[in-house]
Amino acid sequence: MTINEIFPNPTVKKVIFQIRFPNLFYIENKIGELQMKIMEVFPKSSLIFRKQLLFADIGPKAKIEDIDLEKTKGAKIWKFESEKDFELNILTDSLDITSKHHKTYNLEGGDKFREIIEYVLEKFFEIIPIPVVKRIGLRYIDECPIPSKDNSTFKSYYNSVFPLERFDLTNADAMNFRTVFKIREYFLIYAESLQKKENEYKLILDFDGFANDISPENCLPVLDELHEIINEEYTKTIKEPVYNFMRQPKESGE
Repeated sequence: MTINEIFPNPTVKKVIFQIRFPNLFYIENKIGELQMKIMEVFPKSSLIFRKQLLFADIGPKAKIEDIDLEKTKGAKIWKFESEKDFELNILTDSLDITSKHHKTYNLEGGDKFREIIEYVLEKFFEIIPIPVVKRIGLRYIDECPIPSKDNSTFKSYYNSVFPLERFDLTNADAMNFRTVFKIREYFLIYAESLQKKENEYKLILDFDGFANDISPENCLPVLDELHEIINEEYTKTIKEPVYNFMRQPKESGE
């Protein structure tokens, strides 16, 4: 089943796109040029240093100067933000775009996540050509309602993989399931978890689709395939009450 409507109250809370590539030391010299190319859409920028922690048992006879401190240096992250809550992060070996205010991947009537991805990749590959994308991924994280924490209500909302016949939801404080499986030449990490958030239980659905060793010009077609796979698994999991929940007006302040 394909979802062909934009919901005012979607369950999706975060969508992440990422490509990984061989470590390119010259990226730092190209960031300024890339910034000028994307400034119209991503006007806010910052440089973040992500530090790495070192845990070392050096023993009583070892000296601190014997430790290779080069390995403890942090990574530089060039961060760019749009006015529409899209966040772009670039490292020397990866690029990711996050949407925390998701509207639609490619449907008319909303800010299309695919268009943002296409825009960024076009500018990026123009300035930083790479022969192969080691990994391309698309991840959706959904927070889904559980109006009543009992088996009957839960089953009416979800086609879940939880073993409810053995472990009654009423008595469960947490549940987790995770699997990695192959669909044609692609992979999907599918995860379900029962979590308590702000004194309210929710079903967290986590779909992480990815493919390996992709040519840059094939990124968008592969991305479309990954989106279809995730969409199919999502629609297999939710039932009509969840659609009704998403069609309700979003509460003010959210």
